[in-house]
Amino acid sequence: MASSSSFSRNGFVLIYVVLSLFASCGYVVGQFRAMISFGDSLADTGNLVRISQSNKRVVSGELPYGETYFHHPTGRFSDGRLVVDFIAQSMGFPLLPPSAARRSANANAAGDFTKGVNFAVAGATAVDISYLEARGVSNPSTNVSLGTQLEWFKQMLPSVCNTPSSCKEYLQESLILMGEIGGNDYNHPFLQGHSKEEVLTYVPDVVNSISLAINELIELGAQTLIVPGNLPIGCSAAYLTVLASDNKNDYDATTGCLNWLNEFSQYHNQLLQEELDRLRQLYPDVTLIYADYYNAAMRIYRAPSKFGFASATSACCGGEGPYHYHSSVDCGGPGSTTCDDPSTYVSWDGVHLTEAAYKLIATGLLQGPFTIPHMSELSSFTGFTMGKSDH
Repeated sequence: MASSSSFSRNGFVLIYVVLSLFASCGYVVGQFRAMISFGDSLADTGNLVRISQSNKRVVSGELPYGETYFHHPTGRFSDGRLVVDFIAQSMGFPLLPPSAARRSANANAAGDFTKGVNFAVAGATAVDISYLEARGVSNPSTNVSLGTQLEWFKQMLPSVCNTPSSCKEYLQESLILMGEIGGNDYNHPFLQGHSKEEVLTYVPDVVNSISLAINELIELGAQTLIVPGNLPIGCSAAYLTVLASDNKNDYDATTGCLNWLNEFSQYHNQLLQEELDRLRQLYPDVTLIYADYYNAAMRIYRAPSKFGFASATSACCGGEGPYHYHSSVDCGGPGSTTCDDPSTYVSWDGVHLTEAAYKLIATGLLQGPFTIPHMSELSSFTGFTMGKSDH
């Protein structure tokens, strides 16, 4: 875990600015010029549907995806908004346009990239596709990696800034959301039958890929980055179905989640936090915020009814199965059914979450205690008084 000694006084002030944004919902903040996002399907606002081949079906481009907030599919893998959307809206930014919109036929609908842009692609991995292919793992969604997204970003920069100095200033004044990324580096091999022992060996390389991307962005001028950890994958309907166990001891008695998979997520998150500590020492003037997606979500799984959920581990949209998930039945496809009220479900399609769950995670990150450092650690620098947490 990161310690407050890892940060400069200026770093604490910047973090306080970021964390306090959600406390004033709808408050337009001029602290940042733009917001830039990288990641996978937890942050993709429409890139995969735009870059996929025309003959390849992408479920997020069809209803019921997008039905809750947008009332039409947007390419988001949820019924509505994602964490990145709630952060953007709380800061007064428009919803971040997908970077591929500029390269699409309807380029005029790309939006104002000077205020923000999203490079996240569903299915993307932190490591390069060749890393997984060498280990017999295929990516059925895309060949895009975090490195690919960085290349897109560098190609885009001249369209929003004219000189190296102005580009550095643009990045200094932007908020960077690094994911979530890394989940698919494990999802693909696990769901294709690779062992825990094998996939454990991937973790240092996955974390290193994230670190290299952060380092490159910092060298380009980035000053404020939010770096999310992985969600508790042992609570996913997909994993609970595909990797079901006959041993009751493999499951958490309170949540019904698979213990070993959640322990795997925690291992990734531990290594990621250790790497962030190393980067903080290397770049003491840069603000690196760890976003604890794992515990922000686990509070929901531990007490779903407290947050208004009737179901935590069963999917709202999916095929027949004990968790309303079937690996050969896509949400919205033949054989699938959708719940009447997604807001009472944590899981949307067995892999991704509902807008209601993402909203709670986002609020827990930026209004509550699920960031490193916690807001209570900032009080001596900012005069901020921490209220009761919702642990």
